[in-house]
Amino acid sequence: MQTSVAMTDIGRKRKVNQDYVYASDAPVGNLPNLYIVADGMGGHRAGDFASSYAVQQIVRSIQRSTETRPALILQKAVRYANFCLYEKSMEYEAYQGMGTTLVALTVFGSEALAVNIGDSRLYEISKEGIRQISEDHSLVAELVRKGELTPREARRHPDKNIITRALGIQEEAEIDLFPFHADSGSKYLLCSDGLSNMVEDEDLFRIIRQDKDLQEIGGELLMKANRNGGLDNIAVVLVEIDDSEVRI
Repeated sequence: MQTSVAMTDIGRKRKVNQDYVYASDAPVGNLPNLYIVADGMGGHRAGDFASSYAVQQIVRSIQRSTETRPALILQKAVRYANFCLYEKSMEYEAYQGMGTTLVALTVFGSEALAVNIGDSRLYEISKEGIRQISEDHSLVAELVRKGELTPREARRHPDKNIITRALGIQEEAEIDLFPFHADSGSKYLLCSDGLSNMVEDEDLFRIIRQDKDLQEIGGELLMKANRNGGLDNIAVVLVEIDDSEVRI
């Protein structure tokens, strides 16, 4: 069993909130639970439409799916949402060029599965430390993987916001799946870059490991990002795995 909280904040500089969050501890179709963060892009409200519409289409697809394997359920749902977004961008001039990043998580028993496209992230926070499970699809992340930049240099790079993949920008989406073991007592953070760019990993770990309820921890994360500048919208979904319910 797991508990969760989802919240988003417009930040201190933006006029529109293009982040969208979704969290269900109850089953969604054949998935036992579902957690999503989407960070939209596009001018004149196209970004906030892209993120909310993509998540709505993913949830709808999962609810209708007859598949039983989580990987296939998520893959098909995300690809369906990409198709729907792309079609909308072709139909309406105001939506041309819109897209969204996406990171999603489902936990089943002692296992979990994440999917991502773009630079929204999934972190695992345990007593051992914090680790990023998802991999960013961004220009600076590719340079880090090639050894041309250090992670610290990437955080301050002028091109850190350039993403190399997103939902809705082309007819087919290239997504990554991350199956992993869901550790008992761990917390999982799904977030947009409005949090990860504003708050260092060490501070994320310190805040999330506090002995407080998830709502209070989420509020502290939003506050910390805003205190550090709040340059972008901020999205947070926190999932806590109950020690007594995870079966190895």
